[in-house]
Amino acid sequence: MPVIIRDLSDEEAVAEMVDGNVQRENVLPSERAWAYRMYLEADKKRAGRPAKNSPKISANFRSDDEIGKSLGISGDTLRNYIQLTELRQELMDKVDAQEIGLSIAYQIAALTKDEQMLLLDAMEYSQNTPSLSQAQRLKKASKEGTLSLETMRDVLSKEKKAETEKLTFSTDAIRKYFPRSYTPKRMQETIIKLLEAWQKKRQRNHEL
Repeated sequence: MPVIIRDLSDEEAVAEMVDGNVQRENVLPSERAWAYRMYLEADKKRAGRPAKNSPKISANFRSDDEIGKSLGISGDTLRNYIQLTELRQELMDKVDAQEIGLSIAYQIAALTKDEQMLLLDAMEYSQNTPSLSQAQRLKKASKEGTLSLETMRDVLSKEKKAETEKLTFSTDAIRKYFPRSYTPKRMQETIIKLLEAWQKKRQRNHEL
């Protein structure tokens, strides 16, 4: 088997490994988050060694935005993914399984580990995962020091019902996607079948 042997420092080796891994297809959010964190830490360690002509060590450091750009993402995206590494494993597993969206995960990752444990309890109690607005409310309460299990249960049990109570489509809005002979009932049955096929495809992709 042909191989390429390169003399790299530990930090350079990490950077090479991360760069290769994040380019793979079907990279889990947890894998990407830890890869970016490793890359950032390796970059900071490497920058901590002053260049020969650099008057200050700080002059060697790149900003998160610069590091993100080198990875092909924004600085905000880099920071958000790294924030995910603060999630408890149980919550990270739900993110990987697409039970919790990334935008929501970024918010709840700001909770303390103890608060995240309470959140798992509240999710089990309400049989719900947080919506984005709920996650933002929990994050705000955490910052204010007012977040409790009772608050979490109340937020997840009551607010989400209003958000997901009803989803309707007018017949006129979707008629163009179906043959003229289709009745509203047949259109609904077709939509459900398509959604079921889409869900199965997502599950297969996750299992790969």
